[in-house]
Amino acid sequence: MQTEQSPLILTLRLDEESQAFFDEMRKRHFPQERNFLKAHLTLFHQLPSDLVTGEYFRSLQYRTFEMKVVGLRQLGAGVAYQIDSTELQELHKQVSVYFQKALIPQDRQPFKPHITIQNKVTPAASKDLLNGLSARFKPFNVYATGLDLWEYLGGPWQHIFGYEFI
Repeated sequence: MQTEQSPLILTLRLDEESQAFFDEMRKRHFPQERNFLKAHLTLFHQLPSDLVTGEYFRSLQYRTFEMKVVGLRQLGAGVAYQIDSTELQELHKQVSVYFQKALIPQDRQPFKPHITIQNKVTPAASKDLLNGLSARFKPFNVYATGLDLWEYLGGPWQHIFGYEFI
């Protein structure tokens, strides 16, 4: 797959309509000079870059599932939409167990799924956005449609592998 120096990041793929919504929010609120990526829900920040990783994801059998966007959360220097889904928690747990020995400390922390739409701003700017969006927020549903594995390139990411749920 990739060399050991290139961390692999695992993200959840969203349905097209939801992806477009979050991309637009990120485009609007993320500092342009730092916005290298589309909106994403990171499952793991660093997985092994070897053949076993690709083989594992090719062997998965998952169906598209619904998730609820339940609120907004301040990240200190940014804002994210909070995601609630039993199926997503189960998927994360399954992958965690498989890669348990290889997980970095960040990926061993409790999983709090979110989609960041703003980061790298002042705490005051993130609080303003949080307050503005929270005032008119209503929960809504999005769909998980697959997984994507990315190579981290020090800013931008390069797509390595995609798995479409059935």
